[in-house]
Amino acid sequence: MTTPRPSETSLTFIGTATTLLRLGRFRLLTDPNFLHRGRRAALGWGLSSRRRTDPALSIGELPALDAILLSHLHGGHFDRVARAGLDHGLPVVTTPHARDRLRRWGFEAATGLDTWQSWEMGDGAERIRVTAVPARHGPRLLHRMLPTVQGSIVDLQRDGRRVLRLYITGDTVTAPELTEIRDRVDGIDVMVAHLGGTRIGGVLLTLDARQGADLVGLVRPGRVVPVHYDDYDVFRSPLTHFLDEMRARGDGDRVRVVQRGETLALPPSTGRAATLPGPGNENHVGDVAGFRLPP
Repeated sequence: MTTPRPSETSLTFIGTATTLLRLGRFRLLTDPNFLHRGRRAALGWGLSSRRRTDPALSIGELPALDAILLSHLHGGHFDRVARAGLDHGLPVVTTPHARDRLRRWGFEAATGLDTWQSWEMGDGAERIRVTAVPARHGPRLLHRMLPTVQGSIVDLQRDGRRVLRLYITGDTVTAPELTEIRDRVDGIDVMVAHLGGTRIGGVLLTLDARQGADLVGLVRPGRVVPVHYDDYDVFRSPLTHFLDEMRARGDGDRVRVVQRGETLALPPSTGRAATLPGPGNENHVGDVAGFRLPP
């Protein structure tokens, strides 16, 4: 098996759920949120939230990108700065709901995936595969009032074999459909966990400390990188609560805390043959050519 050198596979934390993924020759940006401290992100239904932090990088400081991964279309995940400043020709891999809006905004290469559908880019020598997996942005029924959201499995493949597998949770709460990820996806090297315990009107809309640790226990990733936990005033579950919960469950050594602006080398996979997560998932769309937990 060919394994990537650490410099070839890394995650840079920019803020909120925005990360820069360096996966071999590919550069992917996740959930672009570039509003600065004090500016408000629209949440829909006339609601908004004030940002408490600054992004570590501006759009102008990013390297050339190959694609954007967008878990859902929401002011804290694709803001007006991203809409104006990002290259409108970039592929945006997202939900069908977000794809339709993005295309109206001029992002013509936006692709919407149904759950368990995949999108790929690259060639036989090196390839990225993104597979949409279940997520639910709030309690049953209420989540239907919010933008549809997806998690993503991101596989880096070399010569037809997987060398790294990431699971990006998207904004979700624990829900029965997440057990499909456990049942259909093996060998997750890194889980990028959208935490924060977002609450609006007392209703939990994203993983808090307990639910985040529950999801780690469900999918058993090799490492966990927490994001999306202190950037907005609707986040009510601090990172320290998650760290304490993970320690209490004996999983503290799985966590890698990355500060805004820092880069974490990502570990390689154990080298199982690359297959699409789960059986019967033949749909492909758009085939286009660390830090340890503090003691």
